[in-house]
Amino acid sequence: MKIINLLKNKKLSLSFEVFPPKTESGFETVKTATEEIAKLRPSYMSVTYGAGGGIGEYTLQIAKNIKDNYNVPTLAHLTCVSSSKETVAQKIAAMKEAGIQNVLALRGDIPQELQGADRSNWDFRYAIDLVRTLKAAGDFCIGGACYPEIHPESANQKEDIRRLKEKVDAGCDFLTTQMFFDNNLLYSFLYKIREAGIDVPVIPGIMPITNANQIERAITLSGSFMPQRFKILVDQFGSDPAAMKQAGIAYATDQIIDLFANGITNVHVYSMNNPDVAQKILQNLSDILGK
Repeated sequence: MKIINLLKNKKLSLSFEVFPPKTESGFETVKTATEEIAKLRPSYMSVTYGAGGGIGEYTLQIAKNIKDNYNVPTLAHLTCVSSSKETVAQKIAAMKEAGIQNVLALRGDIPQELQGADRSNWDFRYAIDLVRTLKAAGDFCIGGACYPEIHPESANQKEDIRRLKEKVDAGCDFLTTQMFFDNNLLYSFLYKIREAGIDVPVIPGIMPITNANQIERAITLSGSFMPQRFKILVDQFGSDPAAMKQAGIAYATDQIIDLFANGITNVHVYSMNNPDVAQKILQNLSDILGK
């Protein structure tokens, strides 16, 4: 099923992100964790683009398993940075063969060895190049990423939103946000992009911070603003793993409830392959979601 059709349903729902293993030895452990999350019956699951060969072999294996054996729609991530047209064509063909209908088109991180390299002759310099290729390649439902707090490489938010509109106009059917910890940032962002003429569905991405070690990585990856009440939470519970996990789940749950109350119908949770965290969030929302 295409995710854009799921998003037309006004029923409140949660989706979850999982990631593939980095090595073959970790495949079964990751597969089991993703299956446990699939058993929770989320609206869909996204699978990040990871190691496992030039066409994201593990990403496709995990996504296909969830889709075929658990009947949960899947969204496969695909990156394109520094790739050739031939390589991307192979990746798209592999997705078609696996029966993948939904793709999150991403530029991806520039490899360390290519930092500072001349990118002018690259076939794929930005995510918009991949969006156009996917649009021309077949009947995919195409998602894109967006940044409520501005893309780290953008000069300002006005430029960021202008480029986002170009990406949507190129063929994105919906957008998923980078993690954020202050819902007011999202509401402000939504107002600005609607004013700019971006009218596709926007799915908020929520990251439950369940241990203090995640915080630095979250800030590094997304540049996320940490509200004072979240900092106080970490100061109080960060040294106690069990308490921090419970507090982090509660904070994420509170964010999701506020989003639902303000008219958002689907929220995407970055579950970090943790079925226990996914299950506890669903339990906290059981009556709200009607489960």
